[in-house]
Amino acid sequence: MSTWNIEPTAVDQPDVLGLLREYTDEMASRYYGRPATDAEVDEAIAEDPNAGLHPPTGVFLVVREQAELAGCAGIRELEPGIAELKRMYIRPQVRGRGAAARLLAEVEQHAQRLGYRAIRLDTRSDLVEARRLYAKHGYQEIPAFNNGPYAEHWFEKALG
Repeated sequence: MSTWNIEPTAVDQPDVLGLLREYTDEMASRYYGRPATDAEVDEAIAEDPNAGLHPPTGVFLVVREQAELAGCAGIRELEPGIAELKRMYIRPQVRGRGAAARLLAEVEQHAQRLGYRAIRLDTRSDLVEARRLYAKHGYQEIPAFNNGPYAEHWFEKALG
């Protein structure tokens, strides 16, 4: 059983930026059905900046196994009382070992501490593992709350 260490961090740290590039590369590659080019990854990063994933209305968390980065997730204010989950990512080599569930629970605790009453997110149809994770942890599909170019499913969880 792994021990996951989860901590807030700045989204612009060099190791975090590397992890986010890895995340974006996987998302773009899955979208295109082939390895994404560096230019496509750069374009995807530019299209959706990391704005708001910091205090006082947001947070960015990393999960580590020992000192090794294993994943990340952040929240930012979507509207008063509602947080938006962004950049939920677990490295492939540690998937299936509980890191995603622990990270998601920690994100929810931070959202509550920041005064949010719910978390929303969007995802794509091809990200079946993500959709399964969210449903398993109480996120319900809702009508579209944005018109993101890659958004195909929208979820919300009320925080208690």
